[in-house]
This record gives sequence, C-alpha cells and structure tokens, in this order.
Amino acid sequence: MATDVKVPTLGESITEATIGQWLKAPGDAVALDEPIVSLETDKVAVEVPSPVAGTLAEQLGKEGDTVAVGAIIARVGDGGAAVAAPAEASEAPTNPAGPAETPLPRDDEHAPEQVPEQAPSAAVATEALTLSPAVRRAVLELHVDPSAIKGSGKDGRLTKDDVLAAAKVKDSGSPAQAGAQAPEAKAPASPDLKPAAPGPRPLPGNEERREERVKMTRMRQTIATRLKEAQNTAALLTTFNDVDMSAVIDARARYKDLFEKKHGIRLGFMGFFVKAVALAAKDVPSVNARIEGDEIVYHDYLDVSVAVSAPKGLVVPVVRNADRMSFAEIEKAIAAYGKKAKDGALTAEDMKGGTFTISNGGVFGSLMSTPIINPPQSAVLGMHRIEDRPVAKDGQVVIRPMMYLALSYDHRLIDGREAVTFLVRVKEAIEDPTRLLIDL
Repeated sequence: MATDVKVPTLGESITEATIGQWLKAPGDAVALDEPIVSLETDKVAVEVPSPVAGTLAEQLGKEGDTVAVGAIIARVGDGGAAVAAPAEASEAPTNPAGPAETPLPRDDEHAPEQVPEQAPSAAVATEALTLSPAVRRAVLELHVDPSAIKGSGKDGRLTKDDVLAAAKVKDSGSPAQAGAQAPEAKAPASPDLKPAAPGPRPLPGNEERREERVKMTRMRQTIATRLKEAQNTAALLTTFNDVDMSAVIDARARYKDLFEKKHGIRLGFMGFFVKAVALAAKDVPSVNARIEGDEIVYHDYLDVSVAVSAPKGLVVPVVRNADRMSFAEIEKAIAAYGKKAKDGALTAEDMKGGTFTISNGGVFGSLMSTPIINPPQSAVLGMHRIEDRPVAKDGQVVIRPMMYLALSYDHRLIDGREAVTFLVRVKEAIEDPTRLLIDL
C-alpha cells in the first residue's frame, strides 16, 4: 500500500512551488521524515520529508514542474513494495517483433555506466546522478566525473564547491585527494606521431563550443521581478560616505574573547552597524518608513533585513525589533540565519516583513556599489570591504582602515538632506562607538 506525499503548506499567500530537485529516486529506501524532494517558492527552498518509512514508489512530477499546495507529488510504498516505473518509461514504445528487454533495476540510476576498459565520461555520470542545475553546469564546463567526487552537501549531495575543488586537483595534477575525481583515461600514443615542437599548441580541431539553457529557479525569477519593480517604481538615488573602522576594530580586539566567553558568539561588525542604523533611524525616521498608496507609513520599531548568501541566491531574513536588542542578541540572530541559509532551512516566515536592509558586499571583496532597495522598504545600507588608505587626520596624512558606505533610497520619500544626515549619523556612531551606549 502506497502513501501519498503532498505539497505542504508553504506560508501565507504562497499557493504553488516549483520542483527544484528530487533527492530520492524511485526504488530508493526512505526513512520516516527523510527529505524526498526540494521545492522552491518565491522566497525559499523547502525540503519535503517522507511521511512514512519505506521505498519511494513513484515520482509524480519532473524537476522544473509547478505544483500547487496540497497536490500529490510522490508515493511511498512499503519496504518490499514493487517500484513503479517513471512516467517517461511508461510512455516508451514496445517492440512487438522481438523479445522484451529486461529493464535495469532503478538502483542502476545511481551508478556510472559500465564500459569495459574505459573510465566513465562526465556526460554519462551527469545523467546518472541527481545534480542541481548549477552543479550540472559546472560538471559540463570543467569536464569532471561527478561519480568520482565525494559530496559534502546534505546527505552526501554534490555541491558546486566540490566540483570546483575536484577540477582544481585535476588541473594541478595532484595524484590523490579524498573525494577527488579519478584520472582520465589517456589514449595510447600513435607510433606515427612525433613529439610536438615547443611553443603554443593549436586548439584541437574537434573542439566544440557549447551552450546550455537552464530554467531560472522560482527564487531567481522572483528576485529579478522584485528588483526590476524597484527600479521601475521608486526614484532610486545613492549617496556615499566613508568610515574609519579603527575604533570598532580596536573594540573587537579588546573584548572579543570576553564577549565570546560570556555570550557564546563572536563579536562581529554587523552588530555595530545594526545598532548604528537603529540610532540614526531615530533622527531620520523616513529612512525606516515606506510608501503605501498616497500615505507614508512610519514604524516605531526597526526590523532589519540582513542580506545573506544562500546556495540558490541572495536571501534577506529579518532581525525583528533590532533596535531593542543587545549586541549579543543581534549577533546570535544573524549567525542563526546564516546557518539556516547555508543548510537551505530558511522559511518564508524568516523573511517576512522588514523595514530596512543592510547588505554587506565587503565579505565578497566589493569596494563600492549602489545597492537596490527591497520593496516596499525605502532604503538599504551597503557595507563594503575594509582596506588601509591614506587619510588626513589633524593635519597629518595617516593610514587608517577605511570602508565605503552607500545608502540607496527612494527619493519620493527621503530627501537628499535626510539621506546624508542618516549616513553621517551611522558614520559618527561607528567611528565613536561610545555613542551607541549613551544614545547620542
């Protein structure tokens, strides 16, 4: 007897999702609550667990299909239940003139094709394994064998970083590494060929240029739509300033060990910036407001959307009531969201709301940028990398760790004077963190 697996409730106002990746193939054993499939919504990726222990009997949809909440997308049978063939196989024509071919067991889908005296090709391995679009693209571009790479993702799944690491080992000629790909089979040299002369080699005559079309994930489509909507709707403008990070760096160096010992979390830069934004928003409340129709909605609270990099795109979970939180509470909330984003465990509720956004492009090495606001918010603060630069202090040229700050804002609501004032307040609080303690 088979048990239906349905699309779960995905959050308020979310009525459908896209099948992002099947984590189990028909015939695979599944445990109770073990993830079977990953669904993508407008905001997050959600893994659907098995309601019972048994064997995945049937997949009722392909990767990329849109499914409604409550729809049946799979069936799980008892441990010894017969495995149903996938929809594609059931539609294959039969050959009445000859004997029927014995179908391969479904477990063979997870093993590379066996070819005598020949290493499995990347193309064969790519078809045999369940890979995400990003990983599949990396495998094809780098010409590596995914079946020979040990996955570091959840449940041993292959990640793009695994493929890049394997390709690096292959190019460097390193003979062995845990999970590295096997060396490629080399064709025997022809006795008629002479050693190539020194100098640049011509490209092989049969080298092909390839293109691959990969459907945008639902999350990426939503990101594209919302960002373009922001450009089309808001009157976007960006103002810049720079900030001397010396005081914050000194404070972290002085108290980081005591802070971590007491609170169990490291003292980072984001805590200082969230507190600085909360302080500046009291002086310039329009930065923490939004336009709704012909009205301006002001908030007496600060819910900060913190941009976090996730495997399938940039997400912005919300630190709620950040203006009332301590440094330790802010750092713990951000760290928890970072872990959930990495594990693909963020929920729609985690990213609901938000009155102001902070985006830290500095972790990727960005020197300066013009971030786009996150509608219906009216402003976003962009942080960037810290680098030593010569600056004038008290009539002397000195070297200081400097960071560029960028505030992008909706000019329909926020005047230039207000934007500059807000950014100056943030700068003052970072350069003199004592202001954060005495609310100045």
